[in-house]
Amino acid sequence: MTTLLYLVRHGETDWNAERRIQGSTDIPLNDTGRGQAHATATLLGRRRFDAVVASPLSRAFETGAVIAAHLDLPEPSTYPGLAERSYGEAEGLTDDEVRARYPHDDIPGRESRSALLARVTETLGEIAVRFDAGRVVVATHGAVIRTVVNAAAPGTADRHSTPIRNGSVHSFRWDPERFRAELVRFDDPIDEVSDAEGRSAFADQNPLERRA
Repeated sequence: MTTLLYLVRHGETDWNAERRIQGSTDIPLNDTGRGQAHATATLLGRRRFDAVVASPLSRAFETGAVIAAHLDLPEPSTYPGLAERSYGEAEGLTDDEVRARYPHDDIPGRESRSALLARVTETLGEIAVRFDAGRVVVATHGAVIRTVVNAAAPGTADRHSTPIRNGSVHSFRWDPERFRAELVRFDDPIDEVSDAEGRSAFADQNPLERRA
């Protein structure tokens, strides 16, 4: 049966504010990020949910825990497949530093988009089976969300112009027949309001997503 998945980008971190590439590096929320998590929790309180799950990285897990507490649900289960894309040796660097060190965009250790999509799709399928026919909040990361959006509705989340802000919500319907997530709609009132919660766009915070 159909499971509804609400993918939430974690709140802001200090590296977000400094425009540093985070990837798999475990950087915690800052106070702004905690405020964004609470704002998103209030937003999601408009609807009923059955569970909250999260990436194991602390910025996403804490965001999910804030949401779960507000919704009176258990602490999030964690799924390694929801972790942010690994950017290898670019993690911790600014975009200018990346360009200087890797002018040909050949960053050692960076996870490919195809590998990211494969692991995230497998994980969302696992979540959909576990919470069959339910509504699930998925606290995760910007590159994860953009990858799922682009697979579900190509062209919707243009890397150069479409923001995925901290605390934003993006809703999907899991199709068990085709083993994929289908975008519900970007004009969902939750999505429209939550998109204004974050201070700056994901593309600005993570300029590598504009490239490979």
